[in-house]
Amino acid sequence: MNAWNAAESADFRGPLDVTRAATAVLDAQDRIIGWSPAAQRLLGYTPQEIIGSPLETLLPAGSAGAAHPPEGSLSGSQVHTLRHRDGRMVRMAVTTCPLAQTSEDAGTEAARVLVAAELDEHRMWESRQAMLHGLATQSPVGLGIYDTELRLTWANTAYTREIGLPVEEFLGARADELYPDGEFVTEGYPRTLEDVMHHVLDTGEPILDLHFVGQQPSDPGTDHVWSCSYYRLQDAYGRVLGVCEDAFDISGRYQAQRRLNLLVEAGTRIGTTLDMTVTAREITEVAVPDFASMVTVDLVRSVLEGEEPEPVDGNLPTLVRVATRTADHTPDGPPPGLHRVEYPPGSLQYRSLSSGGMVREESTMVVPLRAGGTLMGLVTFLRTTPSLFDKGEIELADELVIRTAVCLDNARRFTREHTAALTLQRNLLPQNLPAQSAVDLAYRYLPSDDRAGVGGDWFDVIGLSGTRVGLVVGDVVGHGLQAAATMGRLRTTVRALARLDLSPDELLSRLDDLVGQTAEDQPATAGTDDVATGVTCLYAVYDPVSRRCTMARAGHLPPAVVDADGGLHFPDLPAGPPLGLGGLPFESLEIELPAGSLIALFTDGLVEARNRDVDEGLDILGRVLSEHRRPLDELCDQALAELLPDGPAVDDSALLLVRTRELGPRQVAAWELPAEPAAVGKARELATGQLREWGLEELSYATELVVSELVTNAVRHAAGPLHLRLLRDLTLLTEVSDTGHTSPHLRHSASDDEGGRGLFIVAQLVQRWGTRYTPEGKTIWTEQAFPPHYPGAPRPAG
Repeated sequence: MNAWNAAESADFRGPLDVTRAATAVLDAQDRIIGWSPAAQRLLGYTPQEIIGSPLETLLPAGSAGAAHPPEGSLSGSQVHTLRHRDGRMVRMAVTTCPLAQTSEDAGTEAARVLVAAELDEHRMWESRQAMLHGLATQSPVGLGIYDTELRLTWANTAYTREIGLPVEEFLGARADELYPDGEFVTEGYPRTLEDVMHHVLDTGEPILDLHFVGQQPSDPGTDHVWSCSYYRLQDAYGRVLGVCEDAFDISGRYQAQRRLNLLVEAGTRIGTTLDMTVTAREITEVAVPDFASMVTVDLVRSVLEGEEPEPVDGNLPTLVRVATRTADHTPDGPPPGLHRVEYPPGSLQYRSLSSGGMVREESTMVVPLRAGGTLMGLVTFLRTTPSLFDKGEIELADELVIRTAVCLDNARRFTREHTAALTLQRNLLPQNLPAQSAVDLAYRYLPSDDRAGVGGDWFDVIGLSGTRVGLVVGDVVGHGLQAAATMGRLRTTVRALARLDLSPDELLSRLDDLVGQTAEDQPATAGTDDVATGVTCLYAVYDPVSRRCTMARAGHLPPAVVDADGGLHFPDLPAGPPLGLGGLPFESLEIELPAGSLIALFTDGLVEARNRDVDEGLDILGRVLSEHRRPLDELCDQALAELLPDGPAVDDSALLLVRTRELGPRQVAAWELPAEPAAVGKARELATGQLREWGLEELSYATELVVSELVTNAVRHAAGPLHLRLLRDLTLLTEVSDTGHTSPHLRHSASDDEGGRGLFIVAQLVQRWGTRYTPEGKTIWTEQAFPPHYPGAPRPAG
């Protein structure tokens, strides 16, 4: 027999990869009669040099047959020192196996095959063996191998545990015999195990993460869900051996996902209308058949009539069946005219009514509908199969009923609370505007009529940093709940944006973006346009120090301005588009308003009427404002009396009158400083000197620290020139301006940090602080309260 043919037929079960190891065939006298190319590569001998040589040529005396210390010895292999052709000694893992004999070899002494491999190769093989052993005995993933006839030929420990039977009882079984009632529920794939495995065998295409629903042979009656993957097995020659299945029980995760999907569906399908009967039917449609086989909804009679639920004080309330649905799609909904239901004592429903809590028993669960702690009705979930509701399902049912109860209560309250809602709408407007140092003010608001209530007109006065004041007036299209809600949202948004010290044109631009986004978020089937689109607004900022007023408008009427001498004009303020339309920019206009000037902001309902146009109304308003020296409240009343003698009939009307003031030179101190370190000391000196002049020495220490930190930051992080300003108003205001545009941040510094504590120190010393930006840079400002005994700043001049 040829030596290499014999070697190929050797019954080799050693731990080494013979395709990469040195292989030598030995005869009965341990002479080398075969030599592989790998042996030549690893040990240097050519076949001509080594064939016929004794084994001792490779194994020096004293080492043949004797293993070295246990290093690397594993699974029958031994570590030997072999002699390379160049004389050096090479440590290798060596193993042998008998050489199979054929009939023509009968009677001859048995030969054997010696295989030697490098130690790294040996260790890699051992790692692979350890991995395979772990997959077979320790992996939580079930592994099964099916032959080409789809009969199970091998299974790991996890797979056997899933089956729940001794392995000898199910080896050889076909896949569909193990799970006869199971099926795949992943869309786009075959439903049965055999169809999926045949597809993998025929195409060689692996299939990953299919969800299979079935029952374990050891646990009949309980559905499980497995994540299954399949791939074809082939030998080194490409012959198909079968298919491998790995499966992992994901029942808990699968059920949790289904519950989450049900909650998401409930959020979109329950409460689509303010009809209580429809809402009750919606929860039955969501819950059947995925959660229960049958669902009924019973409501307290007084709830259906829009009244408060009847208190449960010993007498159970009267219930009316409003919705029923079953899994066989029996027509749902109550009989014509609804019908009363009564439950006998001891029933689950009776017990739930009495206790006010959830009651369950076997495959039935009753959950009370509660709103504000008051019982509104019952929802009963039933299952036709004996399947208990687990903890997760109880929580799901509770969440479904809570959502339904909220929707039902909203529908019940809709009519009854409409009048109360009108009062709430009126409260969205400012009731008592705080006094401002910069201006005197008065205002009036009239709704269109008593039935419509508050519409969408609004006005506001917002105190800003540096004693400035923001003036707002706006008009939302339409009337009623939606218009009032939009008005409240926009008023809140404008106040928030104004606190950022934005310029009027930038504030309107941001407000326009927000209104546009709101309109885009409205569903296409909403049925009504978003009333925020088309809103008009006027925003102005008055500075009593510079006596300048900057304003911008979004489709709104311009203000009326009366100077101190009685001259009236309407500023040529670029109109800008109404909010939400986009496409055009907003532009600001700056005008000077000497102390004592009068500015009127108003909505179109004040000057526009059925029997006159806007220009006529503006003329009337101008005539009233010409008496600008009269008290502002009198001017407001006179304007309403002349413009709306019969009250507003078409639209809401809002009027805001403002008389300007100024901060005189004795209340303002300002200096320009170079952006250099020496400016810090100079700034402290100037500030403390001014405080002495104002009689505010008690604030010198804190002010010195504030000025020092703010000027130091400006010198370090911005370019010059710097400006320091002190304002003596209702509080002491300190401002440091520079040409930088970076935003300062308040942070906590570590104990070993050399800096970073400046703003933190400032924040501890003052009542408020902030930053406002200008085209030239930024200003950091602070406010400090006056000492208790200080008489306070005098009222501004004018």
